[in-house]
Amino acid sequence: MSGLIDTDLEFWFQRGLRAYLGEVARALGFGLESCTVDVDVPVSAYLAVDWRLRRFPDRDVALLWDEVHGWAVAVEAACGEEMIVLSYLGGADILPPPHAVVRFLTALRAGAREPDRPGSPVLRRAGRHQELLPLLPTR
Repeated sequence: MSGLIDTDLEFWFQRGLRAYLGEVARALGFGLESCTVDVDVPVSAYLAVDWRLRRFPDRDVALLWDEVHGWAVAVEAACGEEMIVLSYLGGADILPPPHAVVRFLTALRAGAREPDRPGSPVLRRAGRHQELLPLLPTR
């Protein structure tokens, strides 16, 4: 019976997370098609952004989210390497309102926010999706 409950919880968590990511994408003027989700623990998401940053005019930009560190802005690295994280949104809210994510990216793009020093914030432990479920949209 516990496996059934866990499966139900994960279904609703993933559905709510996709709805939240869709809200963030729409706030940026994109659709959910620009987003991918990896449901392995820790759950993470990649949101392709067609904006460019002055410091990296030839590199693709993306918003990254994961259930431990929250939102980050990253640029594509050369030769298929991992993305280079420039800055984390930080704060106490692992699922901030979409307009806060837009402000974060806009500030970095405008040069009003400098890239972070190495290291990432740890906002929570991975895997306890029942804690995130009430914070997600219900669609």
